Amino acid sequence: PNIGWDRKPEFAANTNPEVVREVVRLCLAAGASRVKVFDRTCNDPRRCYVSSGISAILEAEQDERIELSQVDERKFRKVESPEATVLKRGSYYEDVLEADCFINVPVAKHHSASGLTIGMKNIMGVIGGNRAVLHRRLAEALVDMNRVVRSHLTIVDATRVLTANGPQGGRIEDVETLGTVLASADVVAADAVTASLFGKSSDDLPYLQLAEAKGLGVSELSRIRLKVLGA
Repeated sequence: PNIGWDRKPEFAANTNPEVVREVVRLCLAAGASRVKVFDRTCNDPRRCYVSSGISAILEAEQDERIELSQVDERKFRKVESPEATVLKRGSYYEDVLEADCFINVPVAKHHSASGLTIGMKNIMGVIGGNRAVLHRRLAEALVDMNRVVRSHLTIVDATRVLTANGPQGGRIEDVETLGTVLASADVVAADAVTASLFGKSSDDLPYLQLAEAKGLGVSELSRIRLKVLGA
């Protein structure tokens, strides 16, 4: 999940803790022996984990199979990516590289640099080093990262979305309640469909077009099959 900011759940800067709890419960019900939950935060990690509500809601489960931990900087590994455009040698979190299943649980929100931050951008949370420099060629960097870290499943929290002043937010008036969760094995498709909730398409988000061109998924809405489940 996105736990990057020292913000309470109502500000929609982080993944909704109730969505995180439900995903964890479903993983355990499906037979997972351990579920690890973490993010490399932007603000102080201790404050982010508490303010987001994720720490309290998972601790309340009282299940030793759930491991909520702050990122350990010693656990980043260098990965060579000769086919990459800008990130030919990057640092990626060991727990992700070794996971049997990696589930990407972003919150959908506005982002001042990329337009929106959803599944592909959320991979920033498992990248080491100076992430700020990647924003110079962000579209290419996002594709490079998502070629190394493949999300087996992307579950997008659009229960409350941040429509402006992202990614950190801080104003309730920038938050819109949609009560929606989207899921796909195709992170590009997940981002494309979520973008439509903001009135945007892949034409507005160059990284989605590039991701499809590089074979990471489908960004054209007309080619994505939707299955809508009611409440």
